[in-house]
Formats: sequence, C-alpha cells, structure tokens
Amino acid sequence: MKKILPLLLVGSVVGVAHAQSASTLNGTWRGMSDGGSCNAPLDYAITIEDGFVDGTAFDTTAHGPVPNLKKAPPPAPGPGLWQLHGVVKSGSFRLLAVASVKHDDRRVERLTVSAQGNSLVVTEGSGCGRTARLARK
Repeated sequence: MKKILPLLLVGSVVGVAHAQSASTLNGTWRGMSDGGSCNAPLDYAITIEDGFVDGTAFDTTAHGPVPNLKKAPPPAPGPGLWQLHGVVKSGSFRLLAVASVKHDDRRVERLTVSAQGNSLVVTEGSGCGRTARLARK
C-alpha cells in the first residue's frame, strides 16, 4: 500500500502537467461559408473549450431522396453533415472533418483555421475549397 500511494501522487501531477491551457478562442463560433467549387455553402457551429474544438458543419443545400422519374441510377448523395474535431494551437491550426454518409463512402477532410481579428477563418484545403468566416456568439 505504501508503494502505491507515491505512484498515484506522481501520476496525478503528470496529468496536471499535460492538461490543455485555457485558450483565448474559447466560446461558441458560428458562420456560413461560401459555396466553393461545389456551390454548396456550409453552416458552421464550433465550440472551443480549454483549447479543444468540437463542432459541426451542415450543408444547407442537401436534401433527401427524390423520385427517380428517368429510371436512371441516382447520383451519389453528398455529405450533408460534417463532424469537426481538433486542438487549438498558436497561429493557425488544423481540424479533422468527417462526413456523415453511408458506411462504404467514408469522407474525411482537413480544414485550416486561423484567427483574424475577432473572427475565425476556416479554409478547406481540398474538396470544394470553401472558406468561412466565423464570429463568436
């Protein structure tokens, strides 16, 4: 028992040392992107808490199934909802965006986020190439 207690104390000190510090970007951020090359703007809602980023991006032009009057194969559905995750770093930082689509069509994007004045600018490096300016709410 006496050997375990010092190990627990050391483990708790190490855990505190690795904790993420509070970020000046903490809060809820919202905004709309341009349509990019896909002409499909995204509505962003991002929450930053203690430097950890969690959020969504919703395609406002996405719609459900439509009747197939031409009996042709339907086009593949585009992703309507993106889940966003990441960690704030000084300067610009990256977010991982994962699309909510069928299991065999996994879509992953990398987004670059930079703070510019009182807003966050989110840029897609590939895909549609959309850019969004988010404001704190």
